[in-house]
Amino acid sequence: MYHQDDISDRIASARRDAELLKDRIKQRRDALADTTLRKMAKDIEPLPRLVMKVRRNLRGHLAKIYAMHWSNDSQHLVSASQDGKLIVWNAYSTNKIHAIPLRSAWVMTAAYSPSGNFVACGGLDNICSIYNLTSRDGPVRPARELSAHVGYLSCCRFLDDRRILTSSGDMTCFLWDIDAGVKIHEFTDHMGDVMSVSVSPTDPNIFVSGACDSTAKVWDMRTRSCVQTFTGHESDINSVQFFPGGMAFGTGSDDASCRLFDLRADRELNSYSSENILHGITSVAFSASGRLFFAGYDDFSSHVWDTLKGERVGVLTGHENRVSCLGVSNDGMALCTGSWDSFLKIWA
Repeated sequence: MYHQDDISDRIASARRDAELLKDRIKQRRDALADTTLRKMAKDIEPLPRLVMKVRRNLRGHLAKIYAMHWSNDSQHLVSASQDGKLIVWNAYSTNKIHAIPLRSAWVMTAAYSPSGNFVACGGLDNICSIYNLTSRDGPVRPARELSAHVGYLSCCRFLDDRRILTSSGDMTCFLWDIDAGVKIHEFTDHMGDVMSVSVSPTDPNIFVSGACDSTAKVWDMRTRSCVQTFTGHESDINSVQFFPGGMAFGTGSDDASCRLFDLRADRELNSYSSENILHGITSVAFSASGRLFFAGYDDFSSHVWDTLKGERVGVLTGHENRVSCLGVSNDGMALCTGSWDSFLKIWA
């Protein structure tokens, strides 16, 4: 039987060994970092000043909008507000296709399924509610309520009509079988609330999560484990988004910076911040080519960054409160921003 002192000595020794190993990994990584993205992009033509205008205003919510997500058809989108409504919009005509009453008004996330047949939402009720848009009576009540998280639901993303990925304030991500209403896998490695997930556009088995432990983790659903961890942020990561090519992802944090991490280089490639930006980032999205990186801020504006050069190429102003969510349509033709001012704006 070990004495208490002996056990604490062994723990301290193991911690020291872990720190040494971390240092050796860092040194090995740094030795491979022979250049930077900004140096390599030095000779590329700079982008002209970006001029985007508000082309549509989507009015109808009566309280703060917390989340939005485009449909794959690049015409419809879903938004969730704490007025207790999930609204499906036609972004071209600004018509509301569905206004779905929610059982819990404290909603934090919304998602559109790739087929366009389902939408999902969740929040402080700890439940992911799935609504079938094609049902005969319309989506008046949830087709499924997925309940197993013991913390708030921060983000959900469909893989297809039968599977959905959720992240939660209980520090985990779950993969669900929607038809059976049960969780298939549990992903646990974060040390803080998981705030956002993004599924790889090129490999449906890979997803990335961002959390309040300031790390972003890449997961493989086949091994059910974390395969890479990326550090660098100094505060909570609120949003993660895969780069269109699937080999990198962007993050937005309360430390007032966005970053680009690369899976192959296993490191941070670029950081997007400015001395006069002191506000946290709520949401991030890439243009279709990946050259532009959009970020929504607590100070009511959205900033547009040149992904390669790290320079700011535009600022989108017009909202009268925090920009809580944003997304680029699948065809790359439009950006939608949602805000606590209760409005959605379509920019192009």
